[in-house]
Amino acid sequence: MSENIFISPNAATTQTIAIIGLGYVGLPLAVAFAHKRPVIGFDIDSARVSDLQNGKDKTLQCSSEELAQVNSLHTLQFTNDIKFIQDCQIYIITVPTPVDINKNPDLRILLQASQMIGGILKKGDLVIYESTVYPGCTEEDCVPVLEKNSGLIFNKDFFVGYSPERINPGDKVNSITNIVKVTAGSTPAVAHQVNALYQTIITAGTHLAPSIKVAEAAKSIENAQRDINISFVNELALMFDKMGIDTHDVLEAAATKWNFLPFKPGLVGGHCIGVDPYYLAHKATSVGYHPQVILSGRSVNDQMSHFIAQKVSKLLIQKGFTVKGAKVLLLGVTFKENCPDIRNSKVFEIVQELNQMGMDVYAFDPFANTEEVLGKHQIQLITELQRYDAIVLTVAHDFFKSLNYDSLKSSSNSVIYDTKALLDKAIVTARL
Repeated sequence: MSENIFISPNAATTQTIAIIGLGYVGLPLAVAFAHKRPVIGFDIDSARVSDLQNGKDKTLQCSSEELAQVNSLHTLQFTNDIKFIQDCQIYIITVPTPVDINKNPDLRILLQASQMIGGILKKGDLVIYESTVYPGCTEEDCVPVLEKNSGLIFNKDFFVGYSPERINPGDKVNSITNIVKVTAGSTPAVAHQVNALYQTIITAGTHLAPSIKVAEAAKSIENAQRDINISFVNELALMFDKMGIDTHDVLEAAATKWNFLPFKPGLVGGHCIGVDPYYLAHKATSVGYHPQVILSGRSVNDQMSHFIAQKVSKLLIQKGFTVKGAKVLLLGVTFKENCPDIRNSKVFEIVQELNQMGMDVYAFDPFANTEEVLGKHQIQLITELQRYDAIVLTVAHDFFKSLNYDSLKSSSNSVIYDTKALLDKAIVTARL
């Protein structure tokens, strides 16, 4: 099959796209494309599909109004039945790529999705991956699965693109269409076609990378860079705590220099920053290089939940409380502010450690899904606030700014520990 007759950019509004995976990445992408062309959103979770068919998005990435708007266009369908996507011409895979218990890349979901799409792949089809992976993964790990399950030949019968997701959960300003999109393809012509496809929805513009490996590597270092910068200020927080210095006071003073980078200490969880550096480190190790800076940063960030738990214990003792039986409230369990995403949230490590010390731990979060937290972490979120010996602000939800913290204290000596520097310094016992 000639590469030149693969997909014409003029077909931008006629070919149907199947989005595989309707989570934080897939759903906003499906909605954006549905304004331009027919889209079928596929997810193996029937409950998720049912919610979306009824205009409900538990991730809060798309409002009911946004879903109603595309529903009125009759261009977006949701399904968990593979037969409804077998006639599509473009498949965009947006499934999770986590790490396992040993911090190694876990490609099972990605390869299962590739196997499924391979089973329905046709001559002339295009498969685009958006999942975050290490350089080489798309062509070395995913393409062989597509070939095996389709019986088709790569770059002859079907083609592959890569465009790493840049979704920022909970961010309504930097939405999918407002962030520059990196694109790449398995041949030069396909690369331009993939780029043209995304240009139909990305108002901020696109960046065409010279290869799929370059695009994969770019995504990896975006999050690794941020992880390393946060690890630096987290290490400062560990140091300054021993010196009796408020880290945020130091950062505020240093920020008066024009080129000082405004990173803050805190827990590093979620599906990107706390995960992607391990993918890059895995690939580097496989080619004979041991990445010292990346893994050192990961080591610092991974110990912050332990530090916070120990700090709570010390503050309680300093205030005259007995650690065993102390009543402790954690405000927030999601991995970041103003969103319901609990993936890889380090707050659950704090809960576990405080429980091991014998404290009575209560967790409150107006964004998190109660059933999801209970099912995945066996923690029952509370719905009514009482009085506590220690209040620990772990997530910077805007909702927490308006709480009456005096009413939450069991006594005048109660600890208020602000790990996010969200509250008025005058009311807190200590800040991270």
